[in-house]
Amino acid sequence: MMTLYSTITCPYSHRCRIVLHEKDMDFQVIDVDPNNKSEDLAVISPYGKAPVLVERDLVLYESNIINEYIDDRFPHPQLMPADPVMRARARLLLYRFEQELFCHISAFEGADQKAMEKARTVITEHLTIISPVFEKQKFMLGDEFSMLDVAIAPLLWRLEHYEIRLPKQAAPLLKYSESLFSRPPFIAALSASEKVMRK
Repeated sequence: MMTLYSTITCPYSHRCRIVLHEKDMDFQVIDVDPNNKSEDLAVISPYGKAPVLVERDLVLYESNIINEYIDDRFPHPQLMPADPVMRARARLLLYRFEQELFCHISAFEGADQKAMEKARTVITEHLTIISPVFEKQKFMLGDEFSMLDVAIAPLLWRLEHYEIRLPKQAAPLLKYSESLFSRPPFIAALSASEKVMRK
């Protein structure tokens, strides 16, 4: 059985929980307190932070690496494209999510109001730019739910919590967000602390 060391409010841990539920497999989640990390986590992770996936003698960290491993190990339903070109494009978009969106999330964990406001502005701009995509298609890569939807869903869920208010032009993105949030695996993956992030 796979064991996921997961922080209850961490968007990266949330991603991994979503994939595990999408695969409908047996797994164990061990909640990690980010302010009081267990010795176990310090031993298995060189960075001492969640998420960390353990399966027998395999230890993985970094959410996108964990999720691709789970997708390869349990290929149904497949979340990364089978076609090598589409798979490469998906990986490039995952990388861009990290560089353009998720790199700003740490600002919300601090007390620097200027840094938070800058993060809100940058995230708002990037999400508004990609919003028109959802006027023509249901998910990031078309009609099929994929790893890209998994990757961005935790951020979209936290917009209200981060006090990010998207403009009217982002209406297609907000509609897309609601379709993600209504998926049973997404609902099952939410921790109690994440459930209260949205009214």
